[in-house]
Amino acid sequence: MRYRQLDKKRCIAVAVLIGMGVWLCARAIAQNVPTLGEILQRLQENLNQYDSAVPSFFCDEHVVTSARRRGDRGGAVTDSTFLVKRIPGSDDKMNLQESREVKTVSGKPATADSIGGGFLIEGAFSNDLALVSLSQQACMDYSLKSINPDHSKDPILVEFASVAAGERSPACLMQEDVSGSVLIDPETTQVTRMQFHAPHHIIGKEMGSLDVTVEYAPVELDGKSFWLPKSISERMADSLFSWTYVATYLNYHKMEVTSRILPFEETPAP
Repeated sequence: MRYRQLDKKRCIAVAVLIGMGVWLCARAIAQNVPTLGEILQRLQENLNQYDSAVPSFFCDEHVVTSARRRGDRGGAVTDSTFLVKRIPGSDDKMNLQESREVKTVSGKPATADSIGGGFLIEGAFSNDLALVSLSQQACMDYSLKSINPDHSKDPILVEFASVAAGERSPACLMQEDVSGSVLIDPETTQVTRMQFHAPHHIIGKEMGSLDVTVEYAPVELDGKSFWLPKSISERMADSLFSWTYVATYLNYHKMEVTSRILPFEETPAP
């Protein structure tokens, strides 16, 4: 009888220890699940690091466009050199300026800075990622999709929507109604994908809609890793017109500036 009582006590003790272990593990996992505030803080830190450290760079841009208006169809394939330059701003900070040098349109030499019709989205390399950050909290409503601790390596999903028009300050990057989401890599807290929809977008003189998706991937520049667009897709449409494009970005390079000191008697070549 005594042995049975000891066995029962041991069983209870073991059960208590197992229960405490399970509780401690669950608590540790719960503590490792980031909150929305922590995610926004990390995204802001990533943005600050990008803004302060990314060098001027260029890459190859390949854009396939298609357009339709009143039954007519058209399109083009445009190859360009895409450039992002660090330039001094009025606030004593460095700004990122996007530009492109068009090489060919549908296989023919470009005669003007034409992309074959339509409008290419701007800001994917300079400020679009700030749409989900601490700096835009007054401009956007954010919501974090529930994170399953058992799938802690799955991408984190944060959804966003612009606040009412009357609540937007001049500091808001988006001055129109917009909603969307970002996928975030849980290990680096870098955005891997951003997509947004603007239902009341002005296209020329008409009101239409705009949909944009940007895919990001790590790129090494000047010995450091930066997450930059690898593809951008866009669709604009109104009652008469629709225009789409898919742009891919390859062969990133740091923009180098070289100089040479000439002797007084040597005249530089024209």
